[in-house]
Amino acid sequence: MKRREFIAGTGALLVSPRYSRAQGKRRRLGFLAVGDASGKALNQAELAFPDALRSLGWIEGKSLVIDYRFSHPPDRLLASVADLIGLLPDVLVAPGPRAALALKSATATVPIVFVAVADPVGLGLVQSLSRPGGNITGFATNVPEDFVAKRIEILRELVPSASKIALLINQPNAPAGTS
Repeated sequence: MKRREFIAGTGALLVSPRYSRAQGKRRRLGFLAVGDASGKALNQAELAFPDALRSLGWIEGKSLVIDYRFSHPPDRLLASVADLIGLLPDVLVAPGPRAALALKSATATVPIVFVAVADPVGLGLVQSLSRPGGNITGFATNVPEDFVAKRIEILRELVPSASKIALLINQPNAPAGTS
């Protein structure tokens, strides 16, 4: 009699909804970019992003759903943000400062990861680089006044024979710009 109870209990456990959901739960990732999805850089990001996630074990369509939103023209940014937030993503990705600022103003609960933001502290995205605070973190491309001297120091260690060092800046896409 105990054998039948054991088999029935094991079978019930295997087909229970709680156990099934744990194995098949898909995570939802929201990706918001400012610009047209037909742009070369955005198409490359759309192709490279899932490949990088796949190398970490996240497979789009199986364990992961990625919702892409491209705000074009830029004045549709708020509508794109509302649409993306409405899909209830587990995490949001913002490649650029405008998308990151729009997402930060829209939610305080969904984790946001920004990419390629020059001065997140100066823009008000994070409190500090060491302790971002809130629901937002990411990768800063440049931090004015904080890391320039350190980068030059490292460069001098790597190339001690360098006599001149130049810094090129794309003025339309300056750190406090709205790219």
